[in-house]
Amino acid sequence: MRMEWFNVGRIVNTHGIKGEWKVFPITDFEEERFAPGVTLYLSKGSKERTPVTVSHSRRHKQHRLLTVEEISSVEEAEAWREAVLQIPETELSELEDDEFYYYEIIGCRVYAEDKTLLGEVKEVQSPGANDVWVVEAAGGGRDILVPYIDDIVKRVDIKEKTIIIHVMEGLLP
Repeated sequence: MRMEWFNVGRIVNTHGIKGEWKVFPITDFEEERFAPGVTLYLSKGSKERTPVTVSHSRRHKQHRLLTVEEISSVEEAEAWREAVLQIPETELSELEDDEFYYYEIIGCRVYAEDKTLLGEVKEVQSPGANDVWVVEAAGGGRDILVPYIDDIVKRVDIKEKTIIIHVMEGLLP
């Protein structure tokens, strides 16, 4: 049986001289995923993964500054620039109803309540109080930003990869 891997962060740069990384998180569970003692797996596009253990993590603007036990210098850290941090599927937790993993939402087709295809979710952002789903507009044009709130998102069907939304004034570009 093939193991699925999920990206939880992307190393965008180094920070300081002691091997700290600046990581762009790709997870709803930042505190859990980047907690000290957690094992993450580094990947740079190949099937090989290198396990690392988080020793320290802190939030810095929209990034996470991360130190791992296996890296102790800026030179070692630099070698992993642009790598992704992953977890195996066995580390995914059960979610409550109406909660979704990013990978389940990305790729879903988004329809208005009148069944008009608006586009497809290409990214999930977590800017603050609620997630925002970035929808690549059908037929081109500017992306549609859909806040994940009850007033807008009416139905999500993960099996069918479809989302029905209420189009409020100002939502469409």
